[in-house]
Parts: sequence; structure tokens; C-alpha cells
Amino acid sequence: MSSPNTSVNARPITLLRREQQPAAFGSEPVPCLQRLQRRTHPLRVAVVGNHLPRQCGIATFTTDLCDAITAEYGPGGLSVVAVNDPQSSYTYPSRVRFEIAEDGISSYREAASFLNAGNVDLVCLQHEYGIFGGFAGSHVLELLRRLNLPVVTTLHTVLRQPDEHQRRVMEQIAERSDRLVVMSAYSACVLRQVFGVPADKIDLIPHGIPDLPFVEPDVYKEALSVAGKAVLLTFGLLSPNKGFESAIRALPRILSRHSNAVYVIAGATHPHVRAREGDRYRGQLQALARELGVEKEVIFHNRFVSPKEMRALVGSADIYVTPYCHEAQAVSGTLAYALGAGKAIISTPYWHAAELLDEGRGTLVPFEDPDAIAAAAIALLDNDAARLAMRRRAYLHGRQMVWSRVAQSYMRSFGRAHASCVQPAQLRPSVQAVESHPLARQLSA
Repeated sequence: MSSPNTSVNARPITLLRREQQPAAFGSEPVPCLQRLQRRTHPLRVAVVGNHLPRQCGIATFTTDLCDAITAEYGPGGLSVVAVNDPQSSYTYPSRVRFEIAEDGISSYREAASFLNAGNVDLVCLQHEYGIFGGFAGSHVLELLRRLNLPVVTTLHTVLRQPDEHQRRVMEQIAERSDRLVVMSAYSACVLRQVFGVPADKIDLIPHGIPDLPFVEPDVYKEALSVAGKAVLLTFGLLSPNKGFESAIRALPRILSRHSNAVYVIAGATHPHVRAREGDRYRGQLQALARELGVEKEVIFHNRFVSPKEMRALVGSADIYVTPYCHEAQAVSGTLAYALGAGKAIISTPYWHAAELLDEGRGTLVPFEDPDAIAAAAIALLDNDAARLAMRRRAYLHGRQMVWSRVAQSYMRSFGRAHASCVQPAQLRPSVQAVESHPLARQLSA
């Protein structure tokens, strides 16, 4: 673990009044907290999670969330405690003030001491079972038990059928968090029904996306050497649960109707998968493409793409495909990105996709069904008007998910958590009561 810089910049976060406020994310609208005025004790947030340049979805999300909060409110009130995977070290940006060794339980205790002693008003924990040490990531509980600060936890995975260890960890996280953020209504439902979390403790905030323009795919194709092609795209870290083989198996039938089609698979192998088995899964996909005679039409971009590369790759796609294998996927950042870019989307009906692609914003196909993927792709490529209409529905829906609005929603959640913690625990009110509290009124316009 590197030596942390123990002085967290205490410059206050100031919320600016805006002409338009973000939509309320949840079953009931809540008042917009339009301004976080400068106060004697400004709200200073420490985010705990993975952070770029570590290569994983949680690291990308944490970095994007921090960038969005900084863009909206300034950098002074934000710091990060980053979790390092075993035998790894990273050159982090200056916002990372402390590093946790994933498997070292003492490191979690030290992080709690650092946060309690620092100029921090609230902790925002990014939770995914696989990024913390111990059974089902139980080491993170050592951090939570020792914190003397309000906690807002973002849940990236919510399991409908958790095992014993997963249930115990989630129940304790829920108990020790002042608010829980989920990214889908389904996840909120599971939290209530499976884990008994009260509805007024849950904030529904969608996965953030960059505010991309609505452009035609041809704009990007020439630079990527796919001009004149019908581009199907999947991007993200490769691992065997992604179901890419189903899309490859669909390709011969698609090519029989649209001979100019190509399938682009962009992304490096997930670091944990690579550590266990190298690039075996990618090799299996390449072998399958050769076996089916479509090796020239399956294009691999074997690297962790930069935001600029990602924008071009997604921009070039006529159809975005997420053929994931398992229903119990609470969120997909790549799916959210594709929807926000206004892509025509084909997906298996995992939880996030079933919700996000409702009302004609995409096409759902059964799990592990190449024929269904092929039929859906052919139907979209055959009908330009239908494909354009789907793209427009997706793009318009995505406007409520842009990172600036997500940052504002997080700040409202932070305000609720902080407001509830300045009162006696036995008198902590509902969301509606928090909004009418004098402190909350300071946050309101």
C-alpha cells in the first residue's frame, strides 16, 4: 500500500442553480435540491471503490462519477479511497488519497481511521462483491463497522438468490448504510423483498452516460476501416459469461442476408480472467469464428479502450449487441452507454436490459439463442425506418441518464444521508421528512 496523503482538500462543493433540474429517479417525485450553499461545515465526500487506471467496470464507473461531481460542483470537496487488486499498484490521479489492499483486512481498518480523522463529511461506497477481500467481499464490513460517518452505498450487484455469505454481507451493508443507491427499479424491488430494506432508504439513480450527439454510424466508419459495412458491436471486458459465442454463431445467417456485415468485439480480457487463464476465452471465440467460416467478419480490438476510442467504436455501430448469459445482472454500463449514444440494440433479457429496453428502445431475444439474434439483426438491417425509430427512442430516454444529471441526483442522496445523521437515530425521518428539515431547506432553492 502506498503512503497516503492525509490532508484531504476541504474546499466546499457549491451547487449552481440550473434552468432545468434532473428528473426524479424513483417511484415518487421528490423536491429538487437546487443549491448546496456554502456552509460552516461544507459537504465533503470520499468515494470508496476501484478507480482508473485499474481496468474494470467499477473503476470506470467510479472515475466517471467523480469526474461528473467535479464538473458540477468543483474538485475541492471530493476525494477517493481506491481498492487495489492483489499484487497490483497503480499511478492514480491526485484525488486518490488512500489505497486499500483488497486482501489485507488491516488495510480496511486503516482506511476507516483515515476517513474518520480526515476532513470528510460522508462516504460513498461503490459495492461489488468481487472487488473486496474475504468471503463474498466481507472485508468491506470491517471498514463500515469502524466508520463514524454517514454512508451512501451504490450497489452494482443485487442478487435475488444470494448464498449465505452474500446475504450476510448485503444485510450488514444495508444496515450500516444511511442510503442505498440502485440503478434499476428491479434492483430496488429485490432489496425490499429479499433483504427487507425499507423503500424510503433506497434511491434509484440510473447508470450515468456521457452526453453524446445523435449521429449516423457512417461518420465514424471510415476511420475504423469499416466503411460500407453493417457493423454489429459488443464492447467491454471479455469474460465467459458475456455470451459472445451466441452472436458469432448468429453471423453466418446474418451474412446470408447482409453480406457486408461484420461483428466487432472491442475490449481487453478481464484482468481477473486473464490472471487465471490468460486469453483462453478470446482464443475460443476466434476458433469458433474459424470453424464457422466467419473469421474475416469477426474483428477483435484487444485492448482497454480510451473514452475517445469508445466514442468512435460505439458511434460506428449500426446495431449494438449484449448477448449476456445470465438473467441476474443488475446493471450494464456498456448497455447504458450504447442506449445513450442512440444505438439500435439487441440484448438478452437480463434484468437491466429488460428494464432499460422497454417500450421499444431495443429488441430482447432469449438467452443463448443465435437464431433469435440473427432474426432480430436481419429485421433491423432490412428496415432502416424501424432501426432509426428505435435509435431515437433510445437516445431520448438516455437524456435523463447523462452524467451531469446523475451527479445532481447523487448530491441529493448525499444531502439526505447527511441530514438524517445530524438528528438522533431514533428520530430519523422518511425521505419526505428529510426534505422539509431545516438543513434540507438550506439545500433547496
